[in-house]
This record gives sequence, C-alpha cells and structure tokens, in this order.
Amino acid sequence: MSLIKIIGNKIFYIRETPVLLDSDLAQWYQVETRVLKQTVRRNRARFPDDFMFELTTEEQFALRSQNVTLNKRGQHSKYRAFCFTQEGVAMLSGLLRSEKAIVVNIGIMRAFVYMRQHAQNYEALGTALKKLENDTNHRFAEVGKVLDALLEQKQLHQDQEQRKRIGYK
Repeated sequence: MSLIKIIGNKIFYIRETPVLLDSDLAQWYQVETRVLKQTVRRNRARFPDDFMFELTTEEQFALRSQNVTLNKRGQHSKYRAFCFTQEGVAMLSGLLRSEKAIVVNIGIMRAFVYMRQHAQNYEALGTALKKLENDTNHRFAEVGKVLDALLEQKQLHQDQEQRKRIGYK
C-alpha cells in the first residue's frame, strides 16, 4: 500500500475539518506521542486553533468508539488527542528537524492534496447530478401534464359512453 493511501486512511474529519491525530504523527515521525505533545506545548504560539486543536472528552470517546482497534487496553491514551490540520502538520515538521520528519511531511502534504482533488471531483459530480435531476424533474413535470390531459380526455369519453343514447338502436 502506498504512503499516500496509508496516510489517507488515517485522516479523520473532526469538526468538519480533515485532521491527523497526534499518535499517528508520532508513530510516523518515530517519536513518542508525549514528546510530540511536549514540543507542541512548548511552541503553542505556532499552533493557532485552525492549525491544531485538542479533542473534547466527548469527541475522544466518539472517536474511540468508532475505531474498534482503539478500544483494546493499552491502545489509547487517557489524555485527549491533539488534531493537526494540514497547516499544523507543516508547522510541526518545522519543529521536528529530522530526515524522517521531512520525508513523512512530504507524504502527508501529498495525501492532503490528493484528498482535496478527490473532494473537488465528487463536488463536480454532485453538481452534475443535481443539474441532471433538475432537468429530469422538469421533463417529468411535462410528461405528468400530458398524462393528466390524456386521463381527462379518457374520463370525458367514459362519461359520454355512460349516457343513454337517444334514438333508434
């Protein structure tokens, strides 16, 4: 499996934002999660809320319950996770100055770009489907009018047949 797919599978949408969790980043950068968090806390000014945020207790529980593998004992931290946006990952890689951090950061940036491109493709597809649906709805409305007119004519014809004929049989 390519690095982009591996990273893409670890990108979560939290608060409608694509993010990577601190534990995944620490694993890829080959540092302990606590070391990564300490680095971020020491440089908090570099990480505004749109670069990195900490999960709420409810979000942490929801994320853990969605990922069965995180429910195993020892697989998750008792501390709330940090979530890094694309910009936050770029800032973090500037603080972790190892060769591994550079290589991983390039892969992460490519994964975010790949996901954005696919999202745009889906958006374009959704727009095209919506247009087709609107066109189809208009055409079905016209067909409906024609069918209604035919039904009215049939009803008039049936009403005329039910009358008694006057004259010779």
